[in-house]
Amino acid sequence: MMQWEPRLPRALPAIQQYGLAILSVAAALGVALVLRPSSLNSFADPLFLFAIAITAWYTGPGPTVFALVSSFLIVDYFFIEPLYTLRMTTEDIPHFAIFAVFASVVARFAAVRRRVEQDLLRSRGELENEVAERTQQASLLNLTHDSIFVRDMDFVITYWNRGAEELYGWTPEEAVGKRSNDLLQTAFPAPYEELRAELLRSGRWEGELRRTKSDGTEVVVASRWSLRRDEQERPAAILETNNDITERKRWEQEISKLNLELGKRTAELEVSNKELEAFAYSVSHDLRAPLRHMSGFTQLLQKHAASRLDDKSQRFVTVIQESAKRMGSLIDDLLGFSRIGRAETRKALVSLEQLVQEAIAEVRPETGQRKIVWNVGALPALYGDRSMLRLALVNLISNAVKFTRTRPQTEIDIGCSGGKEDQVVVFIRDNGVGFDMKYANKLFGVFQRLHSSEAFEGTGIGLATVQRIAHRHGGRVWAEGLVDQGATFYLSLAHRAEPNL
Repeated sequence: MMQWEPRLPRALPAIQQYGLAILSVAAALGVALVLRPSSLNSFADPLFLFAIAITAWYTGPGPTVFALVSSFLIVDYFFIEPLYTLRMTTEDIPHFAIFAVFASVVARFAAVRRRVEQDLLRSRGELENEVAERTQQASLLNLTHDSIFVRDMDFVITYWNRGAEELYGWTPEEAVGKRSNDLLQTAFPAPYEELRAELLRSGRWEGELRRTKSDGTEVVVASRWSLRRDEQERPAAILETNNDITERKRWEQEISKLNLELGKRTAELEVSNKELEAFAYSVSHDLRAPLRHMSGFTQLLQKHAASRLDDKSQRFVTVIQESAKRMGSLIDDLLGFSRIGRAETRKALVSLEQLVQEAIAEVRPETGQRKIVWNVGALPALYGDRSMLRLALVNLISNAVKFTRTRPQTEIDIGCSGGKEDQVVVFIRDNGVGFDMKYANKLFGVFQRLHSSEAFEGTGIGLATVQRIAHRHGGRVWAEGLVDQGATFYLSLAHRAEPNL
């Protein structure tokens, strides 16, 4: 029997973890140095924050600390006046604090996520394997040869087949002529007079009996009685067919115990989920408090010391404010991405056409005075989680609005294309900047971006959220595009006439 093996996330070897940290920081340095002649020094902080996030997400504490310290030293050496020195001042402390807080938030979130996913996969895999094995063994016991014997109304055995011999151990010569109740030491589930009355009334009886074999062992059998009458319609004999269900009963008890254990494990997982929710609350409130203080006091510093700060110091304060704001957005998006994976799917009949109109209305404030042509085709209704589907459509439509910003006239087409019979495929097509198809596999990864945040804002989590919602609805999301010729995003969803119950 094939067993389901849970694929647990495996940690990278230490050398690969530090290699990833070095590669991430080096890539950030390379891009930042390329952009520095264009006076884009303010872009260095997000690049190195991104490198720290990648390291914290996929490695452990050591490489994360390495990426944090090396990133700060590189920024201080290459991008903070005086250049090419490592002289630090008190003005650099808030700058370093942003790096440290960001790294700790991402590292803590990644550690909790990995632990919960590993516990969930391991527990579910072990229990499913064991329950499947026990259930299959119990069902195979029903294929054993039936034992058949005939007795008269006084329990005297008149016929004993080979199956009965194999089950109970007595040969026909030993059994015929004996009273079945004495030979087999039958234990009835109810007084025999009640069973006899049912047999005489309906001509048959079915139930479970406990009997003893020739070697003294006790068995449980599923017994079926059929009454034969003589020509005068008087009860003459009883045909008994017995199946040994001893093992099945034992397995049923084991499965019952396993179900109880599964209930306990489920309760434990619910506790783990509550712990994760508590962590999310901590991130959104307790961990955000220092960030708010940092941003608030930086604003106060800019307000009260503006006359005493030179241009460079003013720029430092601006970079701190922008980085704090970006880190807040990253935390919010990470929390939303995590909640999608844990939230229960509440399916109901949903009109995709209405959801698209709501999504357009939600993103309309982002368009300002832009001229946008909306071409919305007919869309079906399907069963799904309304809030999740609405979030997916908002992210995709907002994405189309954002990446058509450079066009004098924006055109966005939304409709339904052909797909499998049980799938609905919604497309969102735009005439924006597009992308190179060789990077299409990076679109839906967390923190993955194909355009600089200087050119197009964003955290790199929106499309990953769309992909998770698609998976929760039995579908997938993919994209097609060409550089400077627009892009089309496809969202496939399982389509059923009624929800799965």
